[in-house]
Amino acid sequence: MLRALSRPATRLMERWLPDAFIFVIILTLVAAVAAIASEGTSPVALVRMWGDGFWALLQFAMQMLLVLVTGFILASSPPVRRILERIAGLAHSRGSAIVLVTLVSLAASWINWGFGLVVGAIFAKELARQIRVDYRLLVASAYSGFLIWHGGLSGSIPLTIATEGHFTQDQIGVIPTSDTIFSVWNLIIVAAVVIVLPLANRMMLPLESEQVLVDPARLGMDAQRASLPAHATPAERLENSPVLMWLVGVPGLIWLALYFAGGGGINLNVVNFLFLFLGIICHGTPRSLLAALDEGVRGGAGIVIQFPFYAGIMAIMTQSGLAASLSEWFVSISTAETLPFWSFISAGIVNIFVPSGGGQWAVQAPVMLPAAEALGADIARVSMGVAWGDAWTNLLQPFWALPMLGIAGLKARDIMGFCMVLLVITGVLIGGLLYLL
Repeated sequence: MLRALSRPATRLMERWLPDAFIFVIILTLVAAVAAIASEGTSPVALVRMWGDGFWALLQFAMQMLLVLVTGFILASSPPVRRILERIAGLAHSRGSAIVLVTLVSLAASWINWGFGLVVGAIFAKELARQIRVDYRLLVASAYSGFLIWHGGLSGSIPLTIATEGHFTQDQIGVIPTSDTIFSVWNLIIVAAVVIVLPLANRMMLPLESEQVLVDPARLGMDAQRASLPAHATPAERLENSPVLMWLVGVPGLIWLALYFAGGGGINLNVVNFLFLFLGIICHGTPRSLLAALDEGVRGGAGIVIQFPFYAGIMAIMTQSGLAASLSEWFVSISTAETLPFWSFISAGIVNIFVPSGGGQWAVQAPVMLPAAEALGADIARVSMGVAWGDAWTNLLQPFWALPMLGIAGLKARDIMGFCMVLLVITGVLIGGLLYLL
């Protein structure tokens, strides 16, 4: 049945979904028209909001570009490639490849969202080398594992409200992760996603006659060590010397050991630092590292050009009051029992325009938390409802898919047909559990 549903969904997306850059321009226009129509924002004020916020994500854009590049550097190194090859060897059929890539991506994304995006994409490419399976579904399955991130160790909303001094502490205090990430009801949702998602992806597997296989040129990520010429120049000897790599790589790993020993936690900068310095050690020579860098950075164009436009959309949504008004409407139809569910739905809609967990919480918390207190709802569940809603519609919003698509060499339209089917399935699953538990 899911295979039958995925066919028209895939054809629809391939025909009508434009390039991700066109998508973000359309979203900008939709947000602008909605702000003028529903909030009474003047066109001049709207343009000022958009322009003032346009560069607000520069640091984050650079972090995301480094997620792609440093992850590619590490995963394309000879030792890591051998590990990925062994794990990929566990898949002996098309169906098992789809299930395996989904599980690997789920596990990696639960640990850290940036780690999951990179590992999922690289592992999908490795599986494509070994098994003739529909490449679009393989990458879509890898991306679908990202759904779990906000219910895992790097979920920005549960980690924010568990941090001393967070911006809503005076209102709700500090809520430990034992009430959110590690609560029984959240672990049930995580377990349900881990069971259902691989099966759903497997059921969408096209017939062999309908498969779209990958061009082998897209899988070329071998950073070959250049042979040293017989009469090498001093510069060439330096470029092929492992000494420099160890001299800089070892101190980097020592810093990481000291950081974690001192109680430091995982964040995006730490993940990028880890990927980079492990990559330096694993490649062994500057020439090998630079070859991987040259190939990895080619997929980052979408991040560079699109993230500023998303920052502009976020500014329109937050400063015009449009995001708050949307949240308030869902609160108005909620009860104490249904507020977590409607928080999930409202967050899913807001996430299409504000695709940032931390940014979205800053917008929705001032609406959702007073409502939770007034209705007597469980604040931890309402907060996680927003978190899961933010993660859910990432299956529709290509913002977070850009690093993975850059590594895989695909367009958003190639995977979004499958993701649309998963959006419906996981929406019913997660929303239903938030309502019932």
